[in-house]
Amino acid sequence: MASARICLGQIGAAHGVRGEVRLRSFTADPEAIARYGPLATEDGRVFEIETMRPAKDHFVAKLAGIGDRNAAERLANLKLYVPRERLPEPTEADEFYHADLLGLTAVDRDGRAIGTVVAIQNYGAGDLIEVKSGDDDRTHLVPFDATHVPAVDVAAGRIVVILPEGR
Repeated sequence: MASARICLGQIGAAHGVRGEVRLRSFTADPEAIARYGPLATEDGRVFEIETMRPAKDHFVAKLAGIGDRNAAERLANLKLYVPRERLPEPTEADEFYHADLLGLTAVDRDGRAIGTVVAIQNYGAGDLIEVKSGDDDRTHLVPFDATHVPAVDVAAGRIVVILPEGR
């Protein structure tokens, strides 16, 4: 199941007084974010990256139409998206977009449904799959690694999830 838009990055704090912003890229090649064309926010605003330079753990970017610090500050925390069709299709068997996982049925090793993938989270220590249980509406956060997620089959609409002990 493909999403209509894919989140490629997020604007952080303003940088300097000339309208530059900190920019975090979520693309496999972080610099590629500038090559996908105009980036749209959730509320429909569209931005083009005019210039971009690497910084410590982010980029410093100049966005078209943003000319001063006040305008840059109003953009803090905005996520930036592109239409799915602008992105190349995954080429490897174990390669996929996080958005492709949303809505997949989570099953245990025996194929029994345990819920639905509702989000991919990352709080700084790695990706987590958020699975909403079909039985009681609880959600489970599961590390997105080979131990806890041994198989992903986007075409079949399912993902094998091993819940941590005590879940």
